[in-house]
Amino acid sequence: MARPTKCRRVCHAPRISEFVPAGDSTAQPVILNIDEYETIRLMDNEGMSQQQCSEHMGVARTTVQKIYEEARRKVALALVAGCPLRIEGGDFLLCDGCSPVCENKSCYKAIYQRLINCKGDNIMRIGVTYADGQIFQHFGHTEEFKIYDVEDGRVTASEVVSTNGSGHGALAGVLKTLKVDVLICGGIGGGAQNALAAEGIRLYGGAAGSADKAVEALLAGTLSFNPDVHCDHHDHNHGNGGHTCGNHGCH
Repeated sequence: MARPTKCRRVCHAPRISEFVPAGDSTAQPVILNIDEYETIRLMDNEGMSQQQCSEHMGVARTTVQKIYEEARRKVALALVAGCPLRIEGGDFLLCDGCSPVCENKSCYKAIYQRLINCKGDNIMRIGVTYADGQIFQHFGHTEEFKIYDVEDGRVTASEVVSTNGSGHGALAGVLKTLKVDVLICGGIGGGAQNALAAEGIRLYGGAAGSADKAVEALLAGTLSFNPDVHCDHHDHNHGNGGHTCGNHGCH
């Protein structure tokens, strides 16, 4: 009896699942399995060795070698024959960030797991849309949040985390997963505001400047923000509002 195929651990599904050649093409698509895609991502994009790749995927090095060779053959076929390339299927299991290979790494799932598990009952968690130390001014396009844990009125820990490419519709879910209680941001649209409200996340929008100083101001009751903040694709003028946190009962 053949040994059952062991699922290959994959960090996350590809953000783009299909590539189509320019011009007219009637060729059948080449199907690149997600575990095959992962070997290309880890070895060709991340620069890992076959041994490192095998450790990340939880399978033998010889297995990784076979998967990788088949993946390269499929990519070559798509390029040479001008076939669409579609990424789907395969024997894989999405990593939850709890794998030993994720420990002490920059893997966003491992960071998420640590933040989820370390939040105590007495901690208020503040998230700030973040870029280069500043409050990022378009919530839906933010690539990072800076997360602050606050206990007894002071910041006890902070960490920058990736949104892993999540866009407008998913960011409220990201903040919920991270157990964020309060969000400080620049511009933010009505739909995102509703999504945050549905998750019970308090919003202080229309803020600008240093992320660290904004959190200090929030805790001091002096944060300048705009309770009527609005953002869409046609208006990117996100100035400070004339309201202060102390006047809106954030304590």
